Amino acid sequence: MRKPNAVNRTVSVLAGLAVLVLAGATVYAADAAAPPDKPAFKPEELEQVLAPIALYPDSLLTQMLMASTYPLEVVQADRWAKQNPTVKDAALTKALESQSWDASVKSLVNFPPVLAMMSEKLDLTVKIGDAFIGQQQDVMATIQKLRAKAQETGNLKTTAEQKVVMEPQGPTQVIVIEAADPKVVYIPTYPPTVYYATWPYPAYPPAPYYPPGYVAGRAIAFGAGVAVGAAWGYAWGHSNWHGGNVDIDINRNTNINANINRSKYQANLQARNTSIKNGQGSFQHDAAHRQGVAYRDQKTASQFGRSSASDAAKARESFRGRTDAGGLGGGTSGGLGNRPSTGGLGNRPSTGGLGNSGGLGNRPSTGGLGGAASSSGRQSAFSGVNSGGASARSDSARGSFSRSSSPSRSGGAMRSGGGRR
Repeated sequence: MRKPNAVNRTVSVLAGLAVLVLAGATVYAADAAAPPDKPAFKPEELEQVLAPIALYPDSLLTQMLMASTYPLEVVQADRWAKQNPTVKDAALTKALESQSWDASVKSLVNFPPVLAMMSEKLDLTVKIGDAFIGQQQDVMATIQKLRAKAQETGNLKTTAEQKVVMEPQGPTQVIVIEAADPKVVYIPTYPPTVYYATWPYPAYPPAPYYPPGYVAGRAIAFGAGVAVGAAWGYAWGHSNWHGGNVDIDINRNTNINANINRSKYQANLQARNTSIKNGQGSFQHDAAHRQGVAYRDQKTASQFGRSSASDAAKARESFRGRTDAGGLGGGTSGGLGNRPSTGGLGNRPSTGGLGNSGGLGNRPSTGGLGGAASSSGRQSAFSGVNSGGASARSDSARGSFSRSSSPSRSGGAMRSGGGRR
C-alpha cells in the first residue's frame, strides 16, 4: 500500500496533468479550431505567478524559465530522475545524452526538488512558461520589480548561501542573486505574501509553489545545498537583465561536464535560431520540444506553428505512459500510466492504481485519458476527461486492449538531502 503522502503527490500530479490536457484539447485534435487570442498577462498576473521564484539565484531561475515552456518534458524528466536516483557522473551524462529533452530541462535533473515542484504544480508551471514565451521582457522586468520590493523591506540580502549584487543599468540598478559558492546552489523557499511586505493584489494572491517537504513560515528558508554535477553541464542559460532576456552559451559549464556533445546541440540551435552564432545568442522557444502541448492562444500557436497530427499523437502516447523517455509511464504496476485497465490514467485497484476502474473520469474507454478516440484519429483522446459519457461506458470492456502497450520501468526516488532553516 502506498503511503498517504505518495498518494497525495500522485493525485496532485494527475490534477495538474488534467489541467494541461484540458488546456491543450483543441490543439490535440488534428481538425480542431485554433485557440482564441487572449490578452497579454497583466502586471498583477505576472507578479502572481513569478513571486514564488523571483528570489531564486539567477543561474537556477533562468533554467526554470526556459524549461517551463516545455511542460511535458519537465514531467518526463521528473519521472526519470525519480526512477534513476543513483545514476551520476559519466553514467548520468550518457543517460541524459540519450534523452531528447531540451538542455534546460536536462540541467534541472541536478535539482530533483525543483523538478518535482514544477511537475506537481504543473498548472502554475504552464502559466510561467506561457508568460515567458509571449512576454519575455515583461517577465524579466517583473522579477526585478519583485526583488526590489523584497530588498526594500529588508528581506533580500547577502547570506552564507547567496550573494545579492547591485549592477548599474543606466540611471537605475538591477539586482543579481548569485550562489555564495559556485559549486553549491541553495534553493530558497519563502512565503511571497509576507516576504514582499503587503501584497497589493488581493484578487491575485501568489499560488503556493514550493519544493516538496517545505512547511510555510514567515521567513526565508534554505534547504541543504545542492552540489552542481554532470547534469548542470547543460545549464547554458544566463540572465541578461540589461537586455530583458536570457543569454545562451553552449560552452558554459564545460568545466563541470566535458562529456556533452556540444557540437550537436550547436548545430541544432543554429539551424533554427538565427541569433545563435558560435554557440552564443539569446533564448528562443523551440516548438519541437513542446511535444504537442497547446499554446496559450492563436497568436502564439501561429508564431510557432500549429501542432501536427503526428505531434498530437506523440503527446497523447506520452500522457498515456508510452513515452520512450521513461517519463509518464515509468514505474511498476500502479504508476501513472503503466498497464491501464479500462482506459484511465491508473491501473486496476488490484495492482495499485488510483481510484476505481480507471483514474480520471467515469470509466473512460480505450481513448486513454478520456473519451474513446475514433478510428480516424481526428477526435481528441483527451476530450472525455471528467465527462464519462454513455459511449465511454459502453466501450469500457474494450479497455484491456491497452494492457499490452506499456513496458514497465524500474522505480526509484531522487533525493537531495535534508533541509536547513
